[in-house]
Amino acid sequence: MSHQSQLVKNTIIIAIGKLSTQILSYLMLPFYTKHVSTSEFGTFDFICTVSLFLCPIITLLMEESMFRFLIDAETKAQKKKIISQTIIYTIIGTLVFIPIAAIVLNICTEYSPLLIFAFIAFVVSNIAIALSNSLARGLSQIKMYSVSNFILGALTIVFTLIVIFTKPDAVGLLFANLIANFVVAFYIFKKLKLTRYIGKYNNSLMKKMVKYSIPLVPNSISWSIINMSDRIILTNLVNPEANGIYAMANRFPNIINVLYGYFYTAWKETASKIIKEKNKEKFYNSIYHDMKRILYSITICLISAMPFAFPLFIKGDYGDAYVYIPIIIIATYYSNLSSFYGGIFSAYKDTKIMGTTTFVAAAINLIVDIMLVEKYGIYAACFSTLIADLIVYFYRKIKLKKYMKIKEVKFLGPILILTLVCIVYYTKYFIEMQDIVYLLINAVALLISIAYSIAINYKYLQSIIIKIREKVNTRKTTDSN
Repeated sequence: MSHQSQLVKNTIIIAIGKLSTQILSYLMLPFYTKHVSTSEFGTFDFICTVSLFLCPIITLLMEESMFRFLIDAETKAQKKKIISQTIIYTIIGTLVFIPIAAIVLNICTEYSPLLIFAFIAFVVSNIAIALSNSLARGLSQIKMYSVSNFILGALTIVFTLIVIFTKPDAVGLLFANLIANFVVAFYIFKKLKLTRYIGKYNNSLMKKMVKYSIPLVPNSISWSIINMSDRIILTNLVNPEANGIYAMANRFPNIINVLYGYFYTAWKETASKIIKEKNKEKFYNSIYHDMKRILYSITICLISAMPFAFPLFIKGDYGDAYVYIPIIIIATYYSNLSSFYGGIFSAYKDTKIMGTTTFVAAAINLIVDIMLVEKYGIYAACFSTLIADLIVYFYRKIKLKKYMKIKEVKFLGPILILTLVCIVYYTKYFIEMQDIVYLLINAVALLISIAYSIAINYKYLQSIIIKIREKVNTRKTTDSN
């Protein structure tokens, strides 16, 4: 099987495991917005963001190092050594974190003891699920990874529904997520028989793995700062309700992250495996062009669909989130493009570039937030994130020339279509019109977006249809014989 076919196959397997439950999670948005207050949801979202910030510091992202080193491992003995170093470091980091977090949260916050416990347990559960997922992927257990993520999504939805109708607050939402995390992590560890991979400390290997993972930490932390600074500043300089609205506005752009995440999970493995082949530059360019066209299509179609989707999913006090969504969607588009470059840097084990680019962007994001948030509120958070994502994208694009040249397909169409879609989206804020008129012009914009997306992806879609027909015909021939 070719690398491109393997990439597509792995992406589909991962998507099957996650897509159904993630669709259900979006169908739950009316329950969130109806039963959970903006303040409680803002607190929950803030803790989730802080957790994303803390986990890389605690583990040094050794699980990512484990995944990369396992790809090159050839024997069971090598795999055992790699996994052992990761487990040892993760356990030590977690044991150090727990008492420090308990003391700091008691002194520096007004959180209740139960919320502090939920906070710490939630962070530990995220460490466990990250380690288990990286282990499954590193051992090429893609189907197990997919199944476990399906179970995780299903459990999270079930527990969250119970919470919404019994205790709709931040503590309840945290417990719903952390219980699901622990259950699935335990399931993966048991299926993979983790105990057989636990061995002795190896100083030389530990140093190599830490050397790889350390530059990833500022990269991950900087992305967290880009997200967290918005939420901290909105919570403290505006109010928790503003953060709740901002968090809900991020829910729809996150659809792009979800869909791209299926590809990126498979891409990191493929990018590393292709690194030693002569035609790697041609392969990287081919995948990049296909990915960029599909990602752009999702972007314009999602913005165009918002006038119809938003009223269906969002209820109560979250209506103000509507105006911020296109800005965040565009920021997300560039964020995912830059992560594609990140996959190539990881393949070359050059993780320093990833850290420096996002660190600079995080600093700029924070400065813009502080300067503008009191005057422009949530708009400041949106535009600071967009600026940060653009900086990371262009800087990584320049730095990638050290290894290869990624050729851009130059065409004016994307800019014109995106501009049209955004103008139509905001027309009701500049021109007085009836709701039916607004929906009609947005329906036209949606049809144009869909038609344009089909046109620019026609060859790719045609190749998929041909492959499906070939498989169907092969099965029919086999069955007839």
